[in-house]
Amino acid sequence: MATVEGARFARTDDGGREESHLRLVARYGVRAVRLLSGGSLAVYISKTFFSGVNPTAGFIFTLLGFAVRPFGAIVFGRLGDMVGRKYMFLVTIVIMGLSTFLIGFLPGYATIGIAAPVIFIAMRLLQGLALGGEYGGAATYVAEHAPSNKRRAWTAWIQTTATLGLFISLIVILVVRTSVGEEQFGAWAWRVPFLVSILLLAVSVWIRMKLHESPVFERIKAEGKTSKAPLTEAFGEWKNLKIVLLALFGLTAGQAVVWYTGQFYSLFFLTQTLKVDGTSANIMVAVALLIGTPFFVFFGSLSDRIGRKPIIMAGCLIATLSFFPLLFKALAHYTNPTLEAATQKSPIVVIANPDECSFQFNPVGTSKFTTSCDIAKSALSKAGLNYENVAAPAGTLAEIKVGETVVKTYGGKAADAKEKGAAFDKTLAGTLKSAGYPAKADPALINWPMAIVILTILVIFVTMVYGPIAAMLVEMFPARIRYTSMSLPYHIGNGWFGGFLPATAFAIVAAKDDIYSGLWYPIVIALITFVIGMLFVKDTRKSNVYHED
Repeated sequence: MATVEGARFARTDDGGREESHLRLVARYGVRAVRLLSGGSLAVYISKTFFSGVNPTAGFIFTLLGFAVRPFGAIVFGRLGDMVGRKYMFLVTIVIMGLSTFLIGFLPGYATIGIAAPVIFIAMRLLQGLALGGEYGGAATYVAEHAPSNKRRAWTAWIQTTATLGLFISLIVILVVRTSVGEEQFGAWAWRVPFLVSILLLAVSVWIRMKLHESPVFERIKAEGKTSKAPLTEAFGEWKNLKIVLLALFGLTAGQAVVWYTGQFYSLFFLTQTLKVDGTSANIMVAVALLIGTPFFVFFGSLSDRIGRKPIIMAGCLIATLSFFPLLFKALAHYTNPTLEAATQKSPIVVIANPDECSFQFNPVGTSKFTTSCDIAKSALSKAGLNYENVAAPAGTLAEIKVGETVVKTYGGKAADAKEKGAAFDKTLAGTLKSAGYPAKADPALINWPMAIVILTILVIFVTMVYGPIAAMLVEMFPARIRYTSMSLPYHIGNGWFGGFLPATAFAIVAAKDDIYSGLWYPIVIALITFVIGMLFVKDTRKSNVYHED
């Protein structure tokens, strides 16, 4: 029987040219177009398209693309196993690229009313569906071309596109923002990254039109072994469904939370919690991405020698042990030392009747926080500050103690609640300022080298868990149902476990009153993946990508 590598070289005129094309696909293909717009623009999107609805709900709606990614994996994965890899990821890149580009032209709520959020949501759903089919097609296509001893090194280029896409996103946003100023950027120039994405779409489509179909798929098609019902085979037969579940809980769930923590939550934490200005935070993360990205290829090549599983499991474990003490607390120390000092010198305590205290997280904006305890906690949550809780007798108004200073709250249902609220906000702001709590991080006190070192370490954790994942997922499943089988666990892991990490982490922070407590979510998920992966997942380094069982 001919080897997969033999089939590959027999059907291409120039092996070097084919490899060059594959690397270009990996570099420009998977997510660069979509990530060019990036989550960094979510606040501007919310203001533009959801100004007539609840702003928090608007922000949640911008994340809908994550929710539908597994459904795109099912739809396009099935077609990819039946029709072919090349055609599906050509279709998905066009859908994803055009929907991203069109957002740049979409009028806002002030112009076309409720149609604006409706159309925007439709574009986000198309993006999510397309991305759900994009990754599996690209990973399968590249891996099925690659020699067995270089499969991870080749697919490592796919993994770099997510990071390079985020890097390009940050650079484009930074250039546009500094060129036109913050006011104009918020008014209209935030659309520029969406419009620029058409250039990457054109490059991707041009390259993909020139590529041949996967030799593995052509072979099983010629032998009449393609699946007639990929969904039934992948998820209806226990021997395959078991591997899907192991891939999800023993690999992609942990990989996703480490990835989103290192590349997205770190940026959110810098800007929203540590109050670092957006330009500085973007530069820090961009530099860290630039330094860390080559490690995708390093760990990819290493996994071809020692195996995929050891590197992914080590990344999950090291990340969970490092998130709290070495990284995020150190990040606070080096970027906003004034906040750290104020927290230690003048700790904040909320003294309130526990029965009047609600959970301070309402993503759809339906709840009204009107008790004195809720008013106190809401003010501190918005400020991103740590505080402790002390019980008070029933019937007493809540108090906020900042160091030795006490700030009285008020009842939100009082007739003069608006006036009392304004006075309370002013008093609290003055008290926090007197206690040394900064409204924003002082740029002069930011230790740039150490901040970049910490962020680079986070990116290296990402490269450990994310670098080998494509090859391992491809190698876990039979060729006839590979596209379908690998796409679903990948997109449940990265779309749900990873995509909703910021919202989940914020909910935990709101519940625990501790700005670092949101890290428990990625830590717990990554540890679960480490345990399941170590006990039940087999390494796949020596697998044959043509295997049918």
